Amino acid sequence: MLARIFPDRFVPVLLATILIASLLPVRGEAVPVAQGVSTAAIVLLFFLNGVRLPRDEVLHGVRNWKLQGAGLAFCFGGMALLGVVAQAATAPFLPATLALGFLFLGILPSTVQSATASSSMAGGNVAASVVAAALLNLTGVVASPLLFAALAGSAGAISGAAALRIALILLLPFVAGQAAQRWLRPWVLRHRELATFMDRTSIAIAVYVAFSAAVVGGIWTRLDSREIGITFAAVAALLALAFAAAWALGGLLRLRRPDRITLLFAGAQKSIAVGAPLAATLFPPAIAGVVLVPILVYHMAQLILSAWIAPVLNRPQEV
Repeated sequence: MLARIFPDRFVPVLLATILIASLLPVRGEAVPVAQGVSTAAIVLLFFLNGVRLPRDEVLHGVRNWKLQGAGLAFCFGGMALLGVVAQAATAPFLPATLALGFLFLGILPSTVQSATASSSMAGGNVAASVVAAALLNLTGVVASPLLFAALAGSAGAISGAAALRIALILLLPFVAGQAAQRWLRPWVLRHRELATFMDRTSIAIAVYVAFSAAVVGGIWTRLDSREIGITFAAVAALLALAFAAAWALGGLLRLRRPDRITLLFAGAQKSIAVGAPLAATLFPPAIAGVVLVPILVYHMAQLILSAWIAPVLNRPQEV
């Protein structure tokens, strides 16, 4: 039963992280230490992502320009537009920072492991899924903060200090990981479970520290049950629109069914692995935790939805 409700084991981990941060948030003198640990975890996460993402396969896979171009356009164009619409629709009913989280969700790149695994279970083009995930994340390291700055107005203004933090904490470790692929990628591929554990631990630490600050800042006293309900409803609507639009775009472009399945998961899924570190880099801790709420809910919901629909898509089609 639990495996059906939480098909990805990271969903309970995120739920437990939010619960622990709500009950035992970081306070007082422990805050700088926790932020230092979180920063180190983010650096490790992006270094490992740089090591893992196959640069040569990306260059080779770009030849499928229709699929990869559609993935880029939908992830950073269509989803960014849906994020703008979701922010505008929820702004009259939610605190401004929480509504801004929907725009932030829209500009993030796709997941890596989850999109590829979902595509594989659904009978999609697995090789193209690996390439799409790598290409979207390579692009997202640079494009996501720039898109957010362009679409969020004064709320998304990136100061010189924030730009430097993005370069030092996100971009530089990623580039270093790409440079070290020749030596470290074979080790990472041989120890996939350890690398995945390190990835998810880094994400959990970043979420815990950011959400702790939001709890200390009074997120649960500022949000009433109506606002929480609106947030969940808006995420559900955004999730349904994203998956439906990605599937429709694949049909409009007349992609082969395996490629259409790849576009569905690569386009509609969003990455907390990029979202949590980027929020921690762009915003003060108390604000980052609130901005992360929509992507936290969306990320958990997309994992559950993908696990439910993948077997349905993999059923034999009637001729």
